[in-house]
Amino acid sequence: MAVPDERPTASAADWVRCEGCSVLIYGKRFRRTLNVCPECGWHARLTAQERLEQLLDPGSTSPVDHVEPLHDPLGFTDTRPYADRLADARAATGLREAVLCLRGRIEGRPVVAAAMDFRFLGGSLGCGVGALVTEAARTSLRHRIPLLLVTASGGARMQEGVLALMQMAKTSQALTELDEAGILVVSLITDPTYGGVAASFATLADVIIAEPGARLGFAGPRVIEQTTGERLPKGFQTAEFLLKHGMVDDVVPRSALRPVLGKLLGLPPEQDHGHDQAAGLREPRPGAIVRRVEEVQERDSWEAVRLARHAERPTTLDYAGHLLDDFHELHGDRLAEDCGAIVGGPGRLNGLPVMLIGHHKGGPDLAERQRRKFGMPTPGGYRKSARLMRLAAKLGMPVVTLIDTPGANPGADAERSGQAVAIAENLRLMSRLPVPIVAVLTGEGGSGGALALAVADRVLVSEGGVYSVISPEGCAAILWKDSESAPAAAAALRLHPRELLRLGVVDGVVPEPPDGAHSDHAAAAGLLGEALATALGELVPWEAERLVRARRGRFGRFGVDGDEREGAS
Repeated sequence: MAVPDERPTASAADWVRCEGCSVLIYGKRFRRTLNVCPECGWHARLTAQERLEQLLDPGSTSPVDHVEPLHDPLGFTDTRPYADRLADARAATGLREAVLCLRGRIEGRPVVAAAMDFRFLGGSLGCGVGALVTEAARTSLRHRIPLLLVTASGGARMQEGVLALMQMAKTSQALTELDEAGILVVSLITDPTYGGVAASFATLADVIIAEPGARLGFAGPRVIEQTTGERLPKGFQTAEFLLKHGMVDDVVPRSALRPVLGKLLGLPPEQDHGHDQAAGLREPRPGAIVRRVEEVQERDSWEAVRLARHAERPTTLDYAGHLLDDFHELHGDRLAEDCGAIVGGPGRLNGLPVMLIGHHKGGPDLAERQRRKFGMPTPGGYRKSARLMRLAAKLGMPVVTLIDTPGANPGADAERSGQAVAIAENLRLMSRLPVPIVAVLTGEGGSGGALALAVADRVLVSEGGVYSVISPEGCAAILWKDSESAPAAAAALRLHPRELLRLGVVDGVVPEPPDGAHSDHAAAAGLLGEALATALGELVPWEAERLVRARRGRFGRFGVDGDEREGAS
C-alpha cells in the first residue's frame, strides 16, 4: 500500500505556490479558477466539501444515511493510539470519516455522490469508508439513480488491520449489485488514488474520468522502485499515462467536469420504456434503407473498392459529430492500451441513448492515419469495443457500429496480444448481447476485422461500401499468383452493395450523396441518420429474448441450402 502523502490543500491561503510551475498565485484568483493554476494547469487538492460544492447543483443536496462502523476494532497503537488519531482527524476536518456522501444533482441529473477527503488520515480505506461507500451504493440502488465516486486515498487503513482489507471486497460487492441492476457508476479519480481504493471501487466503475495529473495505482512509485530496483518513466501512473495505456476513459480538467458528468449521468435510458424510446425516433423517410436488389445501383467491383477506400470518406467521429447529441468518447481496454483504430462512446440519436462504436481510419491527414493504424485495430481495440458493448447492455442502450477497416492489425505485437482471441470474443459477445445492434459498413468491410463489429440484428452497407473475406489484392496474390489481378478478384468476390444484398449478407443499402459520402459529409450523415432511425425504430420495441433469438437465426442461415431456419424473427 502507498505511504500517505500529507501535503495540505491550498484553498484558504492568501498566496499559493503552484507545485507544477512554482509561480505564486493570489488566493482569491486561485479559488476563482477552482484551485487550478492559471499558468500551468496544476490541480490542487480539494476537500470533500469543496469537491461536492463544485460538482453538485446548488440547493439540490441531501445527506445519505450515516452508518456507524466499528471504532478502533484492534485497539491499535503505534507511536500514538489510533483512537487519538481518529479524534484529531475528525476535529481537523469536521468529518466523521474520510468520505462524504450526498444525494444531489449535476446539471439537473440525479446522482448519489461519495467524495473522499485526503486530509482524513490520508483518505485511507477503513471500516468507516467501506460502510459509507456501501451505503451510497445501496442508496443509488434503492432510488435507481447513478453513483459518482470521487476518490483520493493513500491505501487501506493499517490501524484497522485485516478488517480494512475486507472493505475492498465489501465495496466491490456493492458495485456488483449496481451492475446487476443496470445502474451507471462513474469514478472521478483525483490525486492521489492508491492501494485498496484503486484496487476496488475506484476502478470498477463503468466510466473512469481522471483530473489532469492525478495519480492512480496499486503500489506507489517509491514502493515499486524500492522493491524492483526499476527506474520508472516520467509521468508514470499519472492520468495522462493511464489514458495512453487504456486504464481511464478520459482526462477532464476541473472546469469541464460538471458538463461532462452531466452528459454522462443523463445518458442511461429510463427503465422499461423501450416502446416510448422507439416513439422518440423521428418518422423514417421512405427509401431511407434500400431493401430491393433491383433498386441498388450497378457498379464496377473495382470501382466500388476504390470508392470505399477514398481517404476523405466520413469517419466514425465525423458521423458522431453530425448525428449524436451529448456524445462523449470513451477510451481504453482497461488492460493495456487505447487503440486509436476503434473509437466509441455514448450519445443521443434523435433523443434515443445509443452506444456508438466504429473503426476510425483518421481522415485525409497521413500522420493521423498512421496514428490510427489506418483503421486496423489491435486486440486492445476489440477489447475496448467489447467493454463499451457490455456497458450498453448493462444500461439497456442500443449499439450502433460503423465499420470501415482493411482488416484487423496484422502486426507481430497484435498476434502476441491475442488478435484472434479478441475477435472471437467479440463474435461471441455480440451473438448474445440483449440490446438492439445495428451495424453499417460505411467504407471497407475487411474480413474478420470487420465482422468483429458486425454480428448485428440489422446489417446495412452504405452505397459506397464493400464487404469481403479478403482484400482483392490478397485474393489475387494467393489465387491468381498476381497482385495485378486485383480488379478480377474484386469482381469474383462479389463484394459491392448490390451483390451483398442479393446474397442476404446485408439487410439493406444506405443511400449516399450522388458523388459519394466523401463529397458531402453532412448530407451523408443525414442519410445515415435516417437509415439508423428506421432500423432502430423497428428493433427497440423488441424484448431481449426475441432480439437474441432472431440474431442467431440470421447468422445461422448463412450457407444453408433451401429454406431451413434457425430461430424466429
